Amino acid sequence: MKDTLEYLKVPGFPAIERVQLETLQVNLGYLCNQQCLHCHVDASPRRTELMSAETIDVLIHFIKKQKIKTLDLTGGAPEMNPNFRRLILSARDMGVHVIDRCNLSIIEEPGYEWLVPFLAENFVEVVASLPCYLEENVNAQRGEGVFEKSIKGLKKLSAAGYGQQDSLNLNLVFNPQGASLPPPQHALEQDYKKVLLEKYGVEFNHLFTITNMPIKRFGSTLLSKGEFDNYMKLLKDAYSEVNLESVMCRSMISVDWQGEVYDCDFNQMLNLKSVFNNDMVNLKDLMDYDFSNSPIVVMGHCYGCTAGQGSSCGGAL
Repeated sequence: MKDTLEYLKVPGFPAIERVQLETLQVNLGYLCNQQCLHCHVDASPRRTELMSAETIDVLIHFIKKQKIKTLDLTGGAPEMNPNFRRLILSARDMGVHVIDRCNLSIIEEPGYEWLVPFLAENFVEVVASLPCYLEENVNAQRGEGVFEKSIKGLKKLSAAGYGQQDSLNLNLVFNPQGASLPPPQHALEQDYKKVLLEKYGVEFNHLFTITNMPIKRFGSTLLSKGEFDNYMKLLKDAYSEVNLESVMCRSMISVDWQGEVYDCDFNQMLNLKSVFNNDMVNLKDLMDYDFSNSPIVVMGHCYGCTAGQGSSCGGAL
């Protein structure tokens, strides 16, 4: 796989700072039951990296000390970490809002029959990957048979009340299949809702459109096809300054499976660690740190979050 880091060292992206820390986004490991073409994490069933129980303990302590409002769990498939349930229960006991970034097909894997009831009982928000409502497009991007599993997973979430009750939020995620920006989020959301309800009886709350980042597996594919420079030009030409006000990194930090701290999930995949007091640090060293006005490490991929309608883990900005 070709590394894109050197190609992202382009000048011009403005310096930005964190406003305050509200969200802790945690990558529980790169192990996943899928291997998607657009995956910026390079997750797969072959990966072995998983956050340890000791690091989970550090997370729980940090959440309490820093009064974190939202715990955003990602992977890989975060549910495949053996400490997934313990972490969620601890966070919910502290009144923290928890998000599970679920690929849906994990719900259908043997041994995960507990997942939907557990999420519903603990009022965990589910943000689920479904890059298209057409079967052939999803399978082309994520693997044969994934769409069918995803629909079955959505139906189980729906049967548990997700997408229909205010306390059980189900949001879907759209990623473009190629080197293009996502279409307008609201219009695409209406298409998704119409098709999924009419064909499969599935309801959900919102659709999040997320721009593909030119890093890891997707970035390597762009380089191999000779499309990297054109894609970067597309992102830079569509840059919108207004999006800087609400980019996700201004109110969150990202933590990898070893407890190392980054400004966002994308910086994590590029190994661009956050710098506090001129030191690259682990979460355990930041229990009492004041994150307000701390600098954010930026590079060329940041144009992906600020292009067009903007992009974040919560969709368009």
